[in-house]
Amino acid sequence: MMIERALTRSLRLMFAGSLAVGMHAALAQTEDGAIQRVEVTGSSIKRLASETALPITTIKASDFEKQGLSTAAEVMNTISMNQSSTGSSQSVGSGTGGIATADLRGLGSNKTLVLLNGRRIASHPFNGSSVDLNIIPVSALERVEVLRDGASAIYGTDAIGGVINFITKRSLTGATVSVERYQPQASGAGGESRLNLSGGYGDLDKDGYNLFGVVDLHKQTALAAADRDFSSTSVRPDKGINNSSGTSQPGNFYSANGITGNPYYGSGCVGKGLIKNGNGTCRTDTTAYIQDIPKTQQESFLGKATFKLSDENVATVEYLHSRSTNQSSIAPSPLTGITMTSASPYYPGGSGGVPAVAGLTGENLTINWRTVAAGNRMGYDTSISDRLVLASEGLVAGWDYNVGLTYGVSKASSAFIGGYTNDSLMKAGVLSGILNPFGEQSAEGAAYIDNAQLRGEYLAARMTSIGLDGKISREIYQLPAGGVGFAIGSEFRHDKATYDVNTALASQASSSGYADAQDQAGQRNIAALYSELSVPLLKNLELSAAARYDHYNDVGGSFNPKIGLRWEASKQLLFRTSYNTGFRAPTLYDLHGPATSTFTSNAYDDPVLCPGGVAAAGANPNVACNQQQYIRSGGNPNLKPEKSKTFALGAVFEPTNAVSVSLDYFNIKIRDKIGTVAEQTIFDNYEKYQSYFVYSADGKTLQYVNAVLDNLGEVKTSGIDTSLRWKLPRSAYGNFVFQFDGTWVHSYKYQNETGGEFVENVGVYGDNAPVFRWKHNATLTWKKGVWSASLANKFLSGYEDQNAVDEAYYHHVRAYSTYSLSGSYSGFKHTDLTVGIKNLFDSNPPYTNQGTTFQSGYDPRYTDPLGRTFYVKASYKF
Repeated sequence: MMIERALTRSLRLMFAGSLAVGMHAALAQTEDGAIQRVEVTGSSIKRLASETALPITTIKASDFEKQGLSTAAEVMNTISMNQSSTGSSQSVGSGTGGIATADLRGLGSNKTLVLLNGRRIASHPFNGSSVDLNIIPVSALERVEVLRDGASAIYGTDAIGGVINFITKRSLTGATVSVERYQPQASGAGGESRLNLSGGYGDLDKDGYNLFGVVDLHKQTALAAADRDFSSTSVRPDKGINNSSGTSQPGNFYSANGITGNPYYGSGCVGKGLIKNGNGTCRTDTTAYIQDIPKTQQESFLGKATFKLSDENVATVEYLHSRSTNQSSIAPSPLTGITMTSASPYYPGGSGGVPAVAGLTGENLTINWRTVAAGNRMGYDTSISDRLVLASEGLVAGWDYNVGLTYGVSKASSAFIGGYTNDSLMKAGVLSGILNPFGEQSAEGAAYIDNAQLRGEYLAARMTSIGLDGKISREIYQLPAGGVGFAIGSEFRHDKATYDVNTALASQASSSGYADAQDQAGQRNIAALYSELSVPLLKNLELSAAARYDHYNDVGGSFNPKIGLRWEASKQLLFRTSYNTGFRAPTLYDLHGPATSTFTSNAYDDPVLCPGGVAAAGANPNVACNQQQYIRSGGNPNLKPEKSKTFALGAVFEPTNAVSVSLDYFNIKIRDKIGTVAEQTIFDNYEKYQSYFVYSADGKTLQYVNAVLDNLGEVKTSGIDTSLRWKLPRSAYGNFVFQFDGTWVHSYKYQNETGGEFVENVGVYGDNAPVFRWKHNATLTWKKGVWSASLANKFLSGYEDQNAVDEAYYHHVRAYSTYSLSGSYSGFKHTDLTVGIKNLFDSNPPYTNQGTTFQSGYDPRYTDPLGRTFYVKASYKF
């Protein structure tokens, strides 16, 4: 049948050929044409490839090169159902440790399950619930499969958003060396380089074994925000935006008799990033100091050995080591609450040459000062991942089996390497008259600041996961329409997390975020039992049923079923539908993560001490008004698990062998969502979130806003995934293939508290991010002989911006569309060459007034600040 033949072809490409854990070695079709049964992503039952029709999106490794995708995070951005991603840009000022994540359906990276060769990877310890995509060895991959049907009873019901399975090459023989270079046209900053070495030895069928390894090194240089016009300032009066900081160099003061000012205001507030403010103070546009992209480096090694135990059984040993570093830079340290007396030579009008200020009569000053003389705050994050898998699979007594032992450890650390200073020493230096918070330092002052610098590791975290899994499957009964497939499996896992804070170091710098943090640790045992059944009710109608029971020793257990139907209505038309429930326990980080206090991304008025932007009597406007405030977050041992319900309905239409179209509707509901209320929502709704605000005993200082993790309520989303694959007829001009994948989101609603009002997020920025109404990726490929080319387009629809309170500055973010063009030549002996251009038309990211990230003017979670970028890749095979 036509649809059977097409599905056989496509699924053979998608699922055949992996000896890695979780995927079987057998090809969908042997050289003599015999069809074999294989296991596909999302099912434990081996079957003919043409017998299944799962909603799966696949990207082949060859497509990575054509589109110039250099990291796993970039690959995920081409998936239409991936609403956003966290990358290196979000580590600037946010303490993410440089983690890169995917976010299927916009439900959060913690609800996206990431696998390597069908098995779990230890989560990044700074996040605790998401895999760091930086550890994925992109050059070792054969393909990426995304199971769009979430809450998998096979892999884990915590995969509410979906499953991403990175599948490496099954084997390698010979050796290959590859080099890549990515060069932005606008400047050399942000350029990328890659060196890859791969090689293998042994033929599994002839020699009974295959050994191979891949070594990969990837680097990217830093890009300063000031190097791009669209991100060079956070002050846009024409847009109603002023996200500058009231902490500056020269410092702003507030006197005991109520005078606010800056000694150098009259001379124009001249200095890097400085702007004049209406109340006689100078403010700092911190974008003059920060980065759009930090300096990063990823190193990885993947080694694999496969041994043939018999004609039907193999054993594998797989080892992955990955190291990722991230060096970021933000504005010099902000210090508030500094006391200066008239005894200081740097008191305005004193002997130190600081200009006098009218009205000051020698009373004490409270100063906000940014320690520019100490330099930018420089942080260095290191993430290391090691993973060892021992596995065996094959056929015993008529049963297909797959068993494996996995050991994974993920370590991360953060260190000060410059710019961070001891707060107490700096304040004491001003009080004693050694330091000048208004101007240049003396030799004694410069030496004092150098001695006050903090350097060293202040946070180390470790996540360890040891797991044992096994499953068996076979046909257990013959019906008139075919065999009944049955599978049963189990999984046992022990997870442990530790968070070690160097309190002696971190406590000295309030801007570190860990000044008040303490060591934390947690561990848990997880056991799961699952089963799957495939019943051919009719020749063209198949029922599938699965169920999984998970038990966590700390939060309890949950039973979750899944049921599906597949109906081949005709040779050209297939329908599929499924329903399942999901369960995601709070992670160890959710429960035990250390409390952190950092500055808000945006500047806010203290709702008590500066209501409506006007300082209350006795309040210091330099601290209370239009200033970044402290916000505290951390684990919550009282969290409840999240639970979900997912319904899917789809159709595949194939009018000819060359054309295939699919439409899949999804509807997901989640209750007891784990998260934090967005900072803007808290500050905009003081009456509602009054209990979040923690003030000093005298009520004159906002110490911090408490926004710890909590169960916030429900999330409901629905929409349609669509795809088209069209292989044009062969011609003298070559072979053309058009591929299109898109996701249309009908609705995305969420609550900020149980029983609260639902907020619609589609096409609207919402509390801290937009949900795109439409997203697609389209590619047109051409091949003729040794020549090939590819043209790709990535499109994101526009949305209503975060927007200022003043409706006069309402803004709509325009759509974002970029193209990539590449060409390849394989006519040289042993050599393949690819050249290309990313962002072919040099499209700048659309303007947004968002204040959720440290970058301004654009949103780094969805757009690329590099602009038009040229790249070249050369591979030589030995």
